[in-house]
Amino acid sequence: MPSSAAATAAAARRLSLYKRPAVRCPPCFVRRPITPLARRFLGSVADSTTSTLPSPSASATASPTHPPPKKSLPRRLTSFLALSALFFTLGTAMAAAPAVAVAQDLMHPPTDAETLTLYAPEPNTPAGTLEAELQALPLVAALRADNGLVEGRPHMKIPPALRENNFTGGTLLGHDMLGVPPLAFVAPDGSRLVALHHLGPALCGHPGIVHGGLLATLLDEGLARCCFPALPNKVGLTASLNISYKAPCRAGQWVVLRAETTKVEGRKAWVRGRLESIPNEGEEPVVMVEAEALFIEPRQAKVSFSLLRPPFLGSGVVC
Repeated sequence: MPSSAAATAAAARRLSLYKRPAVRCPPCFVRRPITPLARRFLGSVADSTTSTLPSPSASATASPTHPPPKKSLPRRLTSFLALSALFFTLGTAMAAAPAVAVAQDLMHPPTDAETLTLYAPEPNTPAGTLEAELQALPLVAALRADNGLVEGRPHMKIPPALRENNFTGGTLLGHDMLGVPPLAFVAPDGSRLVALHHLGPALCGHPGIVHGGLLATLLDEGLARCCFPALPNKVGLTASLNISYKAPCRAGQWVVLRAETTKVEGRKAWVRGRLESIPNEGEEPVVMVEAEALFIEPRQAKVSFSLLRPPFLGSGVVC
């Protein structure tokens, strides 16, 4: 009965799908007991896996989240204006901080005695050599012995932030130009002034000859500073300046500016002065330039210049 035998074999195969015969495992897969260290490791892994799974009950009871309600338009507008005002104030304060420092320096400039300590060049530099020459001049010693004069350095009263842009106090101050800030001796009543300048070779018009425009500038500033103390509000502007050139001014030498106030009428002051050389012993000085000037104090000077001091104004420039 071949068909019966085939049916029996097929039934046996179907039965084997549900019941596999036991298979002996090779020695390398024999089950071994778990050590305590491995049991602790497996327990920690199971705990961490369980803790990361969300709790069904917590998910079911969690309330749905809603976006926060929007603020009303007036409240939002008020907050915007308040923040804008805050940041505008902070920005203005930060931008105005340097100007405030300059204004404080203008309102509280150093005294004449303090200006003498504000310039101290290194000894082994060109400026240091010129400063040593200046301090050793016999004329300086004679002027210091005059009790009617006050010694000072006018340009050192200008705040550093403004000094670098000042024509004679910053732009022309340096090696081969105006070697050191001028040393001035001024009468407190505005009657006279004596100042010493060193003129370098970089200030020439013709080779070796100092430019006449620079000499006029020095006289303009020097004559203005001379008369300022005699004016009601200690400030004035140049109304006229007449220059007479008498002799060439050689570069690389010290020159002396002498000025005296000849007349004062209310807001007007007339001053005359000259630039001359420093003579050797037994010689007469050489007068190189003479000048006469009229300075007028502005009508609104009491209000307009109430925060400023004379050293910062004069003849339209700082003197």
